[in-house]
Amino acid sequence: MNRFRLPLIAALALAAGSAHAADDWFVRAGATNVSPTSGNGTLAGTLALDIDSETTLGFTVGRYLNDNWAVELLAAAPFGHTATLNGARSVDFKHLPPTLSLQYYFGQPESTVRPFFGAGLNYTWVYDEQERGPVAGTRVDLDNSWGLAAQAGLLWNVSDTWHATADARWIDIDSDARLNGASIGTANVDPLVVSLMLGTSF
Repeated sequence: MNRFRLPLIAALALAAGSAHAADDWFVRAGATNVSPTSGNGTLAGTLALDIDSETTLGFTVGRYLNDNWAVELLAAAPFGHTATLNGARSVDFKHLPPTLSLQYYFGQPESTVRPFFGAGLNYTWVYDEQERGPVAGTRVDLDNSWGLAAQAGLLWNVSDTWHATADARWIDIDSDARLNGASIGTANVDPLVVSLMLGTSF
């Protein structure tokens, strides 16, 4: 876990050291879709795992460290997913994926359109597993996950204080799975997370 956190902390400290007057806070909210990669691994040696996608309300809060660098925290309402094993509905679960990113925005704050990139650290909290179908009557546990995240997007300045964003993130999410306490493998989620948001600066 430290190999993920230490580079991020160092990058944030470096960016903070270059901060100047353009240190506006911003908040954004809008639709966020989590779409796991196709095929999420094999559990218990023979069970093909697939996890469906889900869209819910996402929101971010962040701060510009200077004209080009910013720090952003992504949060969301809970996502609900269904996991199938060999095509049979098996586990419903929820998760929250807070993601802290260091971002670089091209252009100047007053530019109409600003591409941006980001990189950071994700923590995925998995909870409320509900067993169905072939695993009904058992206990399935999905572990929480630490992983890296990468982001690319566009910002449109609508006015001096309002803007819109469209972005996509790839997040490394790997959740160890257990059945009645025994390890049965790892769910390789690795989703593409796409957001369309409206935001304001203050």
